[in-house]
Amino acid sequence: MARFGDALTTGADLVNAAERAVMAALEQLDGSAAAAGGGGADLVCFFVCGSDPEEVTLAGKRVMALAGDAVTLGCSSTGVIGGGRSVEGQGAVSVWCASLPDVEITPFRLDTVIEGDHLAVVGMREPGPRDRAAILLANPYEFPTQAFVRESTDALHGLPVVGGMADGLRGEESVRLFVDGEVAENGAIGVLVGGDGVLGTVVSQGCRPIGPSMTVTKAEGNLLVELAGTNAYEKLEELVEGLSEEDRELAAQGLHIGIAMDEYADHHEQGDFLIRSLSGADPEIGALTIGDMVEVGQTVRFQVRDAGTADEDLARRLASFGTDRSVGAGLLFSCNGRGSALFPGPDHDVLAVRRILGVDAVAGLFAAGEIGPVSGVNHVHEFTACLLAFSR
Repeated sequence: MARFGDALTTGADLVNAAERAVMAALEQLDGSAAAAGGGGADLVCFFVCGSDPEEVTLAGKRVMALAGDAVTLGCSSTGVIGGGRSVEGQGAVSVWCASLPDVEITPFRLDTVIEGDHLAVVGMREPGPRDRAAILLANPYEFPTQAFVRESTDALHGLPVVGGMADGLRGEESVRLFVDGEVAENGAIGVLVGGDGVLGTVVSQGCRPIGPSMTVTKAEGNLLVELAGTNAYEKLEELVEGLSEEDRELAAQGLHIGIAMDEYADHHEQGDFLIRSLSGADPEIGALTIGDMVEVGQTVRFQVRDAGTADEDLARRLASFGTDRSVGAGLLFSCNGRGSALFPGPDHDVLAVRRILGVDAVAGLFAAGEIGPVSGVNHVHEFTACLLAFSR
């Protein structure tokens, strides 16, 4: 029978906070006596937020030392999730542990090497027949996360990849990755998890479509040049002029674009798109710059995001996922643009997961980019909540 525990502690002394968090989480597995020796945990995931990178390193080492024989996986972040709450921008450690008798756990570490005129990623293990998902944590400043995740669906034979990009309160210099007792400042780390105890993933992009669906009639890489045979910039102006005052205000705060995942669908509504940012507009050439590659013939639709839409989308997806499943725990990777930046407080996503799925052991981090599958294809996201769920 699977058992889970999680805890979040805060404090200026990160090593002390790490000790308290890991012991509290492990105690939930078998009680205080077993916790002293690792608590029977098979997997311990942890996330550390702190202003001093060296203290973050020491805190991570302390968690791994107390985890016993468990496989360990963790990273630095600008905010952590656990114990039914979230903490942003201050010293905190979150620990999630699991005893998973029917789950196989295989750690890996990825690095890059130069091969000819390009970078190649080395270190990925070949998925086995029982593997159900990979958890991936990456250094976004120097690891080619977008390219790796984009290729992972085919390379890993359709295996879902869930996780996030690590970060730190001092940016690039403060990123730390922890795996199986070791510390890394670069590359990416993760574990393959296999067996019936891995239930699946939930990815909530939290956007609402506005305006009609349109076909891309001219594009160059990530430049959207024409939509439905018309200058893309003019199409955007036309759309914004026709919006309600509320939607026009949301569009001014940040407009997104959705790329339809199923070109053969009769209609494309909320949830049918891969959401990407609209990062630039050039009226002189009439082109829009978006955060992904687009091709002629694809269907796109502009999108807006607000707290209400994000809340509804997450709730709907969690309820649908949990209908026929007995969820025991989850690892949550939420965007650092969510939390208190989007909702009234930082705890929104973890409280929604706990309430709707009826689970207590939910932990994770606020990521600089979230990783999760949409329509069976792995992607790196923004402003998204990605959950990997485990069975009771």
